[in-house]
Amino acid sequence: MSQRYERLGQIRRLDPERDFLEIYRLTVTCEFPWDITRALELALYRTYAVPRIGRLLARTAELTERSQKRYDDTALLLDAVVEHGFDSETGRTAIRRINRMHRSYDISDDDMRYVLCTFVVTPKRWLDLYGWRRLSGHEVRAFAAYYRTLGAHLGIPDVPHTYEDFEHVLDAYEREHFGWDPGARAVSDATLELMGSWYPRPLAPLVRRAGLALLDDSLIRAFRYPRPGPVARGLTRGALRLRARAVRLMPPRSTPHHARQNPEIKGYPHGYEVARLGTFPVPGVRGCPVPQPGRGERAQGAPDTPPE
Repeated sequence: MSQRYERLGQIRRLDPERDFLEIYRLTVTCEFPWDITRALELALYRTYAVPRIGRLLARTAELTERSQKRYDDTALLLDAVVEHGFDSETGRTAIRRINRMHRSYDISDDDMRYVLCTFVVTPKRWLDLYGWRRLSGHEVRAFAAYYRTLGAHLGIPDVPHTYEDFEHVLDAYEREHFGWDPGARAVSDATLELMGSWYPRPLAPLVRRAGLALLDDSLIRAFRYPRPGPVARGLTRGALRLRARAVRLMPPRSTPHHARQNPEIKGYPHGYEVARLGTFPVPGVRGCPVPQPGRGERAQGAPDTPPE
């Protein structure tokens, strides 16, 4: 086995049910940090096409008025669990923050379960198309186990068990629920604009076109975008496949790369505290609803409080 595949050999010597956190860390921080970042961006983006989700995100204005902060906080909270583990103080704090934010709105268990499914299915599908290699069976099982565990910590009932279960739930939910909503379209537009802002201004329109070219037809229809032409799609997807070939020839990464190190994280140049990430909704302010008790409270204990 060449040096490029040595870490895959290490992964295959681990148990995907017992060592799922170690496998997940190795895969997302060493083998595919750039690809997993893009795939998770696309995973969250897919959820906007469920009108109930997109409408809620538009109402909170977090993704339309504070896009960069919302992007940063989401990535950093999820990354804290990956880096430090479910049982660490940092990981528990991140999960408390996620639960606290979700409990502030009337989010159905079905929608929460669907969002979780996107985190499992979208990365595998991305890597099947654009990765320098595909995920191994060990990694696929570990991804499912990792998100089963995260789902339990978030108090989501009836979390799928295997990757195939996650995939079935995702595909069925999208067939039934994808549709048009003007608020969701506004959130989608804001997200594409945010991604364009990460590059020099003259490149922003090109980045937007490339982003649209990566969307499948179900998303294009849901947001009512003009269907990208075959040239735009061919160039964009071809460039990603060329990148994969180049990465395959590179030596393996020697140190983990975490989401907090991504150049797209721009809101905390002087560092951050996990307990202060995210939103702290106040009932009656900017239309925030009264917090809903229930999901995640028993697993996580008393909710945290906003910073003074």
